[in-house]
Amino acid sequence: MQDAQTRKREQRGWVWYDWANSVFPTSVTTVFGSLYLTAVAATSAKADTALNGPNPCPADDKLRDCDISLLGLQFPAGSLWGYLLSFATVIQVLIVPLMGAIADRSHNKKRMLAIFAFAGSVATALIALVAGGNWQLGALLFILGNICYGTSVAIYYSFIPDIAAADERDDLSTKGWAFGYLGAGAALALQLVLVLFGDSFGVDASTAARIAFLTSGIWWALFTLIPLRRLRNHEPTHSLPEGTSVVSAGFKELFDTLRSAKAFPLTLAFLGTYLIFTDGIATVANVSAQYGSEELKFEQDVLITTILIVQFVAYVGGVLHGMVARRIGAKRTILASLAVWVVVIGGAYFVQAGQQLQFYAVAAGIGLVLGGTNALARALFSHMIPPGKEAQYFSVYEVGERATSWLGPLLFAFMAQSTGSYRYAIISLVIFFAVGFVLMIFVPVKRAIEAVGNTVPRTLESKA
Repeated sequence: MQDAQTRKREQRGWVWYDWANSVFPTSVTTVFGSLYLTAVAATSAKADTALNGPNPCPADDKLRDCDISLLGLQFPAGSLWGYLLSFATVIQVLIVPLMGAIADRSHNKKRMLAIFAFAGSVATALIALVAGGNWQLGALLFILGNICYGTSVAIYYSFIPDIAAADERDDLSTKGWAFGYLGAGAALALQLVLVLFGDSFGVDASTAARIAFLTSGIWWALFTLIPLRRLRNHEPTHSLPEGTSVVSAGFKELFDTLRSAKAFPLTLAFLGTYLIFTDGIATVANVSAQYGSEELKFEQDVLITTILIVQFVAYVGGVLHGMVARRIGAKRTILASLAVWVVVIGGAYFVQAGQQLQFYAVAAGIGLVLGGTNALARALFSHMIPPGKEAQYFSVYEVGERATSWLGPLLFAFMAQSTGSYRYAIISLVIFFAVGFVLMIFVPVKRAIEAVGNTVPRTLESKA
């Protein structure tokens, strides 16, 4: 392990990649991507039906029900985004773990981070070219951006054991996560100014969304330069066999990792627990706008304000989680955070329609625990990874998070459909946090860290 001053320099640079890449899941995926690409697909569907047959959905507000086609398959334009997210996740499952295995064998992990970060930022910026009815181009660029985002994040996470001692990881991870929410909030605030007030500058909603894609790509690329200047290449724990390419070694390493992972059941137990409660976290974040719109009858300006509240409060929450973890340990802090999640979801159930302050209070509660819970889980998981396999395990961590992310939305949709109320749908998500809380109690974190041969942090010596 390098000296403290060198580590601190790298750590100060490392957190900037959270700032840089968070614009993709926030601005591109959560806010602009779904609305804009669905609208482009609907425009394409309207043009196709006008040319090729009777228009089954003549009213403008029904364009999402028009069918679009791809490779002989037909589906409503309104379903495009859901299918696109699912397909992008499947592609990530196939690609990201392999890239992680290659990164663990590479002597230039920083270059791999740069390649995927800049490629993702270019793909994101190019979505600004999507207009009219060419939704296929937008879908392709989003998939490329999503692959690059997931791969770069897995490689980025794998730097944690290289640049942080055991007792520094909780603090580093929470700072990075908090910084990411702050950066995403700052970028989104600038973009939303153009969306809300674009008419004053002669910019319509479609053009504002395209500018948002362009600025997101520039933001991602520009701020990636900071960590690339500060991070160094670290010698891989496993050297590359003579005469073997890094790609073939990566394939071999990936298969070896998948076979040997069962030797670390406590690491897998923690990962499984994390995948349960993070599915609840992601679902709450993704359906909160729908809940506010459909159940609580809020207008767009209230929903936008809510998104910004969550982003900026999440920065404070991330920092607070790091401070608490230094005193009581990461595991206990995660348990406390999951308990707060249950309270916040319960509060969301009781928010009255049209009561903005109540909704903002729930948003602040979500922001308080949104970033910190996952940040501490990220740091804790880094202790449970066998040395030299960081990028591979974080690839599994990243892909597993996406591969299970359908459970929460499925439960939410089922409850909304079967009960006719989004209130029952939102309260049903408590199950993810309750189950995660119970399972986390029984995960022996200290023994899991010792089992892989890593040093147990002082905060966990008597607390896990």
